[in-house]
Amino acid sequence: MPYRSEDLLASLREARTVSGLSQRQLAARAGVTQSHVSQIERGLLEPGLGTAVEIARALDHELVLVPRKLVPAINALARGGSAAAGRERSMYALEDREDDDA
Repeated sequence: MPYRSEDLLASLREARTVSGLSQRQLAARAGVTQSHVSQIERGLLEPGLGTAVEIARALDHELVLVPRKLVPAINALARGGSAAAGRERSMYALEDREDDDA
């Protein structure tokens, strides 16, 4: 399954709105401009890894790289251990591709 940045961007936008922060407040915390945050949230600008990490941390979140086979377990933990619960929208993992032989 290819990585979809839209999932990460939607998660960051949701985390911002849930936290009650404006784009301007988030931008100040992350050290970027409000325009930059707006363009990222609208999918007009693909953030660099450093910017994505800074925005996530400004929202008290962390980006994590995990093996794909562990994603269901991590999602279950993020939901409080409920394996039957639906997919947690505010938690997305950058998955380690098992087919890569780098």
